[in-house]
This record gives sequence, structure tokens and C-alpha cells, in this order.
Amino acid sequence: MKATFAIAAAAAIGGASAGSVHHRHAHDAYRALEKKNYDNGTCGCTTIYSTYYGEATLSFPPVPTSTPAPVTTTSTAVVVPTPIPQTCSTTGVYTFPATTITLTESTTVCAPSTTAVPSGTHTLGGVTTVVTTATTVVCPYATVSTSEGVTTSVVKTTTYVCPSAGTYTIAPTTTTVTESTTVTVPVVTNYPPGTYTQPEVVTTVTKTNTVVYCPFDIPTPSASSTPVVVPTSYPVASSPVASVVPKPSASSYPTSPKPKPSGSLGGPAGQPWGISYTPYETSQQGGCKTASQVDQDIAAIAAAGIKTIRVYSTDCDTLVNVGGACSKHGVRMILGIFIDAPGCDAHNPSVAEQISAIKSWAKWDMVDLISVGNEAVFHGYCQPSELAALITKCKGEFSGYTGKYTTAETVNIWQQSDFSSAICGVVDVAGANAHAFFNTETDASQAGQFVKGQLDIVDRICQNAPGIILETGWPSAGQAMGLAIPGVSQQAEAIKSIVKECGDKAVMFSLTSDQWKDPDTPCKCEQHFGVAKALGISI
Repeated sequence: MKATFAIAAAAAIGGASAGSVHHRHAHDAYRALEKKNYDNGTCGCTTIYSTYYGEATLSFPPVPTSTPAPVTTTSTAVVVPTPIPQTCSTTGVYTFPATTITLTESTTVCAPSTTAVPSGTHTLGGVTTVVTTATTVVCPYATVSTSEGVTTSVVKTTTYVCPSAGTYTIAPTTTTVTESTTVTVPVVTNYPPGTYTQPEVVTTVTKTNTVVYCPFDIPTPSASSTPVVVPTSYPVASSPVASVVPKPSASSYPTSPKPKPSGSLGGPAGQPWGISYTPYETSQQGGCKTASQVDQDIAAIAAAGIKTIRVYSTDCDTLVNVGGACSKHGVRMILGIFIDAPGCDAHNPSVAEQISAIKSWAKWDMVDLISVGNEAVFHGYCQPSELAALITKCKGEFSGYTGKYTTAETVNIWQQSDFSSAICGVVDVAGANAHAFFNTETDASQAGQFVKGQLDIVDRICQNAPGIILETGWPSAGQAMGLAIPGVSQQAEAIKSIVKECGDKAVMFSLTSDQWKDPDTPCKCEQHFGVAKALGISI
């Protein structure tokens, strides 16, 4: 979690909801994500290259802040329906006319994927595949080519002769940076045949040489078309310009035509349904775990009989490394789109990047649930109507996914009428974060009763969306919060109680205790929520 909040929220067990008095989400974008070098093994195989040239790799400049009237624009030639960059040389009010592109056949290009890294040399991207026997793998992959100072994304085809069973990362990109920064690596992206429309955009430009992006609406595929990846954002070339992304109204997102998926979530009674997982190092420095470390963690989770993990975002190669390990060890996934700043729509670069990454990955047969946001309303990053529009937008983007959607909020947020009225109609389950430790009237032995009471509350809020617990736990060290006392034995007692009362509908928080989290919160407990030992997970 990123910060701690002191909120008076004592509640009787099973009665009124206790508000969150903390925000301990494991996705700390500026501390845990100071990434270390990636460990992407390759198979030492024969590589045969065929080269096709695509569009340039681009990156986002900063967003402007002030206001004023019109002048000249230059725009790139439109060949595929990536958001069109329009360069505005002066300040003013600009109108960009509608544009339509029709593709008569599937088109493959490079699209960007961004990730934050510290100084040093990093190996990123590539195509990861798991083979069960010696085999030959032929696949396209994205890389970059530099000629006379111009960097171009390139789609290549490679043939790998893999000598034995194992996990192979094919043709990753290696980059060196001198300071912490966000780097862009290309990914192979396909556009299906169809007509793509970029609606008219009117925007005010407040800085000279500003680049404005005009995104295309994504057409609904015909019944005969195969769902493919269409990026929701396309960053700008690195140059001294500012970037504006016009914000659509919530009503501009179409309502989802998909029927609500059937079936229920959860695990066997008396066992934990799942556990939250982030592929970060546990040290004070943080950083990304290697693919091998992730594989060991997921193997240990599976060996303990836990069949589902919840991830919060797509950073640190979550989809490739965690997804690959889950596929190997038979573990299901709850995916997440994380919102950690104002900008609650698909044109927020961070959100767009996560949507694009999930679409490119598209291993839908492994996914039971997608959570759009984690306490995003609680922290003021989203209005309920904005979050509802974003969930609906994601449903349109993930055209091959037929599973369930939710968002994760504290129970007191779900109880607010403006939130439930906006959200209940767009989710399939009501996802709540409920931590008994932060209710000062609850001791470890009562943790299960408290969490079950919270589940019962949220279960009654939406008529057609049953409640689930997406985050719950107890710390093994820290300061007492009234009757809630942290400690190893207390954690074991609390987790046992939660699993007994409602473990089949709850995701435990979290696999590891993490030293990169804030040590100076009132409970001094944020670094001590790892529950592996309490659940019998050997890591």
C-alpha cells in the first residue's frame, strides 16, 4: 500500500462496516518499482531472422498545465488506427476533424509498452513460451533498429530450436539507462479488418510545440473475426514537446453488449480461495523479481494447495513471468488495473499501458476475474461514475475475455449510495478489502467473524453481484491497534479464523512481508503482512 490513513472506524463484528484506516497496497510505484535487472533466460538455440519494418517507438512527454487561441498543426500520416499525434506549434484552441480508416486485412505493427526502471542495464520484453518437450518455436517478436540516429520499431520472425522442456524468453530487448526513468519497448500488435473512426476533437493548447493525441474508437468485431490486440495508447517521440490527451466524457464509452458471465468464484470451504502476489523483491531497495524467482514463488503457492493469485497491475513483467508460472503450475489469476493518481479513464497513460499489456497477453483461459482499480474511489482518484465508465471501457477492450469484472474498495465505500448505484450495474461481483486488524475492537481470535460480517454486508449491496473479499490479512509485527495485537502467533490465529469462516471467498494479503513498504505508519505494521508461514507456504 502507498500511504496510511487514520480513520475512526470501530465496528461491531458482523455489524456496521469498518472503513479502511490504511492503504497498504503492495503496488508502490516509486519504491517497490525501482527495478533490478531482469533475469530472462534464453535457450541457447539457433535463431533465423526475417525483418519487417514498422512504426517508430515513441514515449510520453509531460502534460501541460495552463490556458489560451488557434494556429498551425502538423500530423503524422495515418496508416493504422493508432492514436494520431497532432503537433501544435503555438498555443490556442484547436479543432481536429474526424478521420476514418478502413483495414481490409489484419495488419501487424509494433506498439509501445512502457516500464519504470532504475539506472543500470535491463533486459525487457521478448516473447516467453513454455515447452514441455524439445521443439522448434516460430514466432514474430518486436525489437528496435537504429540507423543514423533514428530508432525504429521492427517486427522480426525468429525460429528457436529448443533442446529440452522449459521456459524460454525469446529475443528480449536490452537497454542501459544512467538514472531512474521510464523506458519504452515495442510489442507486436495486430489490428483486425474493420472501419476505425477517430471522432472530431476540440482542445485548448497552452504550450508551444504540444502534441495532441486523437484516439480511434475500436470497432465491434464481426462474428467471424478473431479477437486481436488493439493498443489504447501510442506514446509520443522523445522531443521537447508537451502532450495533451483529450479526456472523453463518461457517456462516450459504449455500454457493454456482453451478457453477465455465469458461475461462481471461490474455493472449497475451509480453504483459502487465493493469495495476493506482487513480483517485487522483498528487500528495502525493492525491485523486480526474476522470472526464476517468480516461478519458485508460484510453485510454492500451488504446492500449498492455493489455486488462485491476485495481481494488482502489469509492471515487472507480471503477465509474462507470473502468468507463465501460473500456467506451468496450474494456478488461476485475478488480474488488476491499478489507478494511483487522478485520471480515471483509458486515456491516462498508466491505465492505457496496463490495458494494452493485458490485451497483448490475452491468456483469458487462465483468468477468473479482472479488478479495475484498487481503492481508487477511497483515495479520491476516481469518481464512481468515472470508474463505472472505465470498467465498461475495459469490457469493450478485452473482447476475448468472457469472465467476471469487479473493483476493489473498502466496505464503507460500497455502502455509499452514489458508489453502489454507479458500480453495481457494471460489475459481476462486489469486491471488498476487509482487514480485521484495523478494527480496534477485534482481536485475532475474532478476525474471521469480523471479515465474514464484512462479506455479508457487501454481499447484500448489489442485487445481481455477490460479495467477495479481495484482500484480508493480519500483521506478524508492529504496534497494537486497541484489541488488535500483531505478532506471529496472533497472525496464525487470525488467518486460521478467517480461513475457517470465509476463506473460500477471500484472497489473503499477502505472500511476503516487504521491507520497501513504509515503516513509520501508526501501526508500524505495513512491512509485516506476509502470511506464507501462516498458510503453510514454503518460500
